[in-house]
Amino acid sequence: MSALSGIRLPSLLSGTALVLALGAGAGVSQGYDPASNTLGQLGLEVPGMTADQPLLSADEYAQGNKIFFERCAGCHGVLRKGATGKALTTDRTRELGYEYLHDFITYGSPAGMPNWGTSGELTEDQISIMARYILLDPATPPEFGMPQIRDSWKVFVAPQDRPTQKMNDIDIDNLFSVTLRDTGQVALIDGASYEIKAVIDTGYAVHISRISASGRYLYVIGRDAKVTMIDLWMDPPAAVAEIKVGSEARSVETSKYAGYEDKFAIAGAYWPPQYVIMDGDTLEPLKVESTRGMTYDTQEYHPEPRVASIVASHFAPEFVVNVKETGKVLMIDYSDIKNLKVTEIEAERFLHDGGFDSTGRYFLVAANARDKVAVIDTKQDKLVSVIETGGVKPHPGRGANINHPVYGPVWVTSHLGDETISLIGTDPQGHPDQAWKVVQTLEGLGGGSLFVKTHPNSDHLYVDAPLNPDPETSGSVAVFTVSQLGGDAPEYTVLPIAQWAAVEDGQPRVVQGEFNKQGTEIWFSVWNAKDKQSAIVVVDDATLTLKKVIKDERLVTPTGKFNVYNTRTDTY
Repeated sequence: MSALSGIRLPSLLSGTALVLALGAGAGVSQGYDPASNTLGQLGLEVPGMTADQPLLSADEYAQGNKIFFERCAGCHGVLRKGATGKALTTDRTRELGYEYLHDFITYGSPAGMPNWGTSGELTEDQISIMARYILLDPATPPEFGMPQIRDSWKVFVAPQDRPTQKMNDIDIDNLFSVTLRDTGQVALIDGASYEIKAVIDTGYAVHISRISASGRYLYVIGRDAKVTMIDLWMDPPAAVAEIKVGSEARSVETSKYAGYEDKFAIAGAYWPPQYVIMDGDTLEPLKVESTRGMTYDTQEYHPEPRVASIVASHFAPEFVVNVKETGKVLMIDYSDIKNLKVTEIEAERFLHDGGFDSTGRYFLVAANARDKVAVIDTKQDKLVSVIETGGVKPHPGRGANINHPVYGPVWVTSHLGDETISLIGTDPQGHPDQAWKVVQTLEGLGGGSLFVKTHPNSDHLYVDAPLNPDPETSGSVAVFTVSQLGGDAPEYTVLPIAQWAAVEDGQPRVVQGEFNKQGTEIWFSVWNAKDKQSAIVVVDDATLTLKKVIKDERLVTPTGKFNVYNTRTDTY
């Protein structure tokens, strides 16, 4: 008996072909439709579904498509070939069957799969839709080339019409850009007064905020591939330009090398798999390049090599572009984009997120589905090492740089798949025997960690676990004392962040600590469902005590937070 035959569903549709208008799904809160001109609005034929045994109605397929784009595609891929998450191609899902898929979506796993049902993020009907949706072949969205990119480009305030000096009294260096995931906005919050200075419409589920070299402009990119450029000198700060670089994306960066400060911006897309180089003042698209090609190891063609993290080199006029599925790091020389030079470094497949070591020379990037970290020398443009982390699915964010009492400078990553926290030596001159090795492993709260965080002025290392299905675990953070890491099995302090926030409904998840400029306090998002209360909790770093709870009806699903100074200077 096939896995499909066990599903008892009524016949829903008739006809020989099912062509659906995929915009029928309900929008998210505050009327913002993240699926506009993206995967949720495309008129596509439903693959692998016949009229005599339909699994979904037109409306259900629209809802499934929208949910998959918003919640699932980042880990599993638009074509569902897998990376951070497992492949969800029909050869796997039909073998597992409806009941297994339904339960897995409902309860999640300690290895990083969110418990969408028991947390209240998805309803029972939505879970049923998703379990049936992934039994169908994935639909392939259309391409999004330069004509579509240029059509999306808008300049709201031309450079010559912008202020010539700062017009507000905001301490920009200590400003936080906070993602409001499900409203398609960012909140700009003052790091001293905790006052929300502005809430700005952006793209859906802003993934990262990046700051211009001058500190004036904030660039954010949503999962719907919309890049928004915000002028922090304006009173109040406001968007001055925007563009869409595809249908789904994760990364944006600006040029940082001396003489090229903010001349260019670059954004990388998940779909179509490509990167776009833009003018740094206006976001005018100048060049779009596909990343489709052969995997570095098996030399096989891959149709969806997504652009993951992008950073700007401090040693050359180059962008460091990490391509997930082919396992290649591209050093993009922007000194002459008309005659573009690209150095291709073979690293490891399924590259994801990462950050610089304390010197800014070496970039460490997680190949999380391979349980490894690749080290790139951005001064010599070459691979230094590929390191087995000892954990399952490393997910460092930007990582954390600490001065270990025994091993000197190390870079830290936690893991999605288990409680392992790996410390990697990064000092080939002062500690050559420990360089590019895991010198110590710690145990955190459990699987489901997304971010580690410290600051040069702090003696603490913070580790979250927001995707752990246990509410107490996902609502807490573990804190290690750096100066005590030289001993065996160092203990950690548990901070009950969600409890401190006094958010009673739902399963609030505590995610992504971010320090203020001075390194005296660290902010955590208490991320709840969009129809429930969320908050931001500020912790005094010296005493590990509650300092402030920021609550505001505008703080809907806060997730990532980016301090302007720390982000601009790669301080983490």
